Amino acid sequence: MSTETEPLLRVRGLTKHFPVRDGFRSPGAVRAVDGLDFDVRPGETLGLVGESGCGKTTTGRMLVRLLEPTSGTIEFAGRDITHARRRELRPLRQDLQIIFQDPYASLNPRHTVGRIVAMPLQVNGIDPPGGTKKRVQELLELVGLNPEHYNRYPHEFSGGQRQRIGIARALALRPKLIVADEPVSALDVSIQAQVINLLRDLQRELDLAFVFIAHDLAVIRHFCHRVAVMYLGKIVEIGDRDDIYERPQHPYTRALLSAIPDVTALGPAGRIRLTGDVPTPLNPPSGCRFRTRCWKAQERCAEEEPALIARDGGPQVTACHFPEQGTIAAGPAQGSGGAGNSEAVAVSPVSAQSRTEEAG
Repeated sequence: MSTETEPLLRVRGLTKHFPVRDGFRSPGAVRAVDGLDFDVRPGETLGLVGESGCGKTTTGRMLVRLLEPTSGTIEFAGRDITHARRRELRPLRQDLQIIFQDPYASLNPRHTVGRIVAMPLQVNGIDPPGGTKKRVQELLELVGLNPEHYNRYPHEFSGGQRQRIGIARALALRPKLIVADEPVSALDVSIQAQVINLLRDLQRELDLAFVFIAHDLAVIRHFCHRVAVMYLGKIVEIGDRDDIYERPQHPYTRALLSAIPDVTALGPAGRIRLTGDVPTPLNPPSGCRFRTRCWKAQERCAEEEPALIARDGGPQVTACHFPEQGTIAAGPAQGSGGAGNSEAVAVSPVSAQSRTEEAG
């Protein structure tokens, strides 16, 4: 994080009210956001948390001026952009980007992925070294997609893959600030870690700042420097990550943190990290489909598909010829929800013979 003291983003009294109309009358307004004050410094990540409907997404959309604020001020890089017009905002778009919560709604279904990711470059008249196509393919590979996906359409991807397309588009112009609205909520847990680590690496390399909106408190603690807790359109507490998580002062913050599951460490062995790729469903492995990534696999696993049955007479059923025995040693919760900080154990496929020798 940068040591500069001047904020990159300064928000004061930010308000957004949506009028409620009843015919010709306007009996009131929905106070979605009702007076927010916060700063974001260069290279810093501010996490914005709170329950659904508290105004997090509305705040994010106002920060990038997709919604017009009712009142208050938004200053970006020392410039007041609260009511800036489209022509005034255009040069700022290179430095201010957003990752949307719903990736499919934010992608034009008539455009290919290549055109979607290349659009920011084309609109701003940027010709990267090696050409636009090469740059787009590099971005796709950066977020975990194949460069060959360049000519595919959004409907040909899963929800998680579409989210990664949105991340690639946001990174195309190398912005200074990204508003990330639930950027990993649609991803599998393993892919979440990859994307978060990717964003962290880019933050260090480019001195990126983030306003990171999420429900997952473990992700917020892992990624953010400071945390702002919102409730019903207002920030009820804001502070350094460790202070918020270890010494919450507002009752709502304390209640929010108490909802985190009490996940304990995985014991002396640490976390198991599987290596290798998931086999293609077009040609799955014989026998047990997990055997190509399993450290306990033997010849029987390739010859006979295990049945889904109760192995010890209890209610729990499993499909494995050599199921795990005993219980995982419990330990104190660590870091952002327990095992995330425990030492990882990389597991790589080995030959059936070596597995048999190890089992013996």
